Amino acid sequence: MIKTAIVGNIASGKSTVETILISMGFKVLDTDKVCHCLLEKREIIDEFCNYDIFESGKISRTKLGRLVFFNEELKQKLENLMYPMVRQEIKQFFDINNSEPIVFVSAPQLFEAGMEDLFDKILFIYCDDEIRKKRLIARNGYSIEYAELRMSKQISQNEKIKKSDWVIYNNTSLEDLKTSVSNLVAQIR
Repeated sequence: MIKTAIVGNIASGKSTVETILISMGFKVLDTDKVCHCLLEKREIIDEFCNYDIFESGKISRTKLGRLVFFNEELKQKLENLMYPMVRQEIKQFFDINNSEPIVFVSAPQLFEAGMEDLFDKILFIYCDDEIRKKRLIARNGYSIEYAELRMSKQISQNEKIKKSDWVIYNNTSLEDLKTSVSNLVAQIR
């Protein structure tokens, strides 16, 4: 089994690549979705119960995001709780799909979380910063300043490229992206 991580900075097109790979029949784990589910875990609720981040009795991802992005200590606390749980979910995904020749895990925080050791290969999705910023503003309704802040909190794309085995550039059309993914899969097989 080739355990492949899909990484890319915010709004680079990782979810689109996931969708393409799933349509090609590959097993893909989205760690963003894993993290969303983990927000319902008692350990995380208890640690953040004194902050105004709850809506209808559940942690609001939007409120939590704004809280931790402006408070490095709370961000570290959240990561220390979540990263070990995410690591366990990835290992379970590998165990469940151990008969597959190639599996993919979308792991946006792979390098930040230090989880490179779990993977055989790393695929980086690159998209120009200006395109990513426009996507964040349009998709998430962020202000220019908040979009730039979110982008600045991640390791630079150039640094991540150096640590990756493959790079797909996502600066043009969906058709070009599909072609790039298909070409990569053919190369892996």
